[in-house]
Amino acid sequence: MSTKLPYMLSSGLVTKILTKIQEARKPDRFTQDFLDTKLGFSGGSAKPIIPLLKRMDLLNSDGTPTSLYDRFRNVTTQGTAIAEGMRNAYAELFDRNRYAGDLSKEKLRALIVEVTGAAHDDRTVEATLSTFLKLKDFADFDETYEEASDNPITLTQDINVETVPANNNPQHLAEQTGDVGLNLAYTINLVLPETTNPEVFNTIFKSLKENLLKK
Repeated sequence: MSTKLPYMLSSGLVTKILTKIQEARKPDRFTQDFLDTKLGFSGGSAKPIIPLLKRMDLLNSDGTPTSLYDRFRNVTTQGTAIAEGMRNAYAELFDRNRYAGDLSKEKLRALIVEVTGAAHDDRTVEATLSTFLKLKDFADFDETYEEASDNPITLTQDINVETVPANNNPQHLAEQTGDVGLNLAYTINLVLPETTNPEVFNTIFKSLKENLLKK
């Protein structure tokens, strides 16, 4: 089944608008009025940027900026934010090839044709390809974003260790140590990633239980 991928016919505006977004104050809602008045793009050719940003999850359905929007405006996380946004908007491409962001122009074009079912010389294929490449200029697919929790979880477990005599003679050990036992304890500081996927936490705690919390 063919899939419709997001694109802008005037793909050159992608670079200009994203640059302006980084410079301007974050709006309560990213509307056509904000695009026209605050960012200075009043032409109809700029309008598709709003649904594109929504497909990328930089904007919610009502136009309110998301945490991904904030990360894009932060120069230290800009690249990973756009890379994540591209994986959201072009999920079908990344499902077919997880390294779609590293493909050559012609291989990417072929992948777009494969996913959309459009003709190789279709105008929308060229627009989709160009839009993808303009976004890619901002993206960093080699880095991953991790945000530490402000309140890491601390797990503490006591371990009772029996001292074993070197010559396997309990009486000899008692004579030298007074039959003293050894109690050890260790602390695990677990920093959880910011995520709404419960499977991430299930996997973490399952691994802890199986590998560290067994008696």
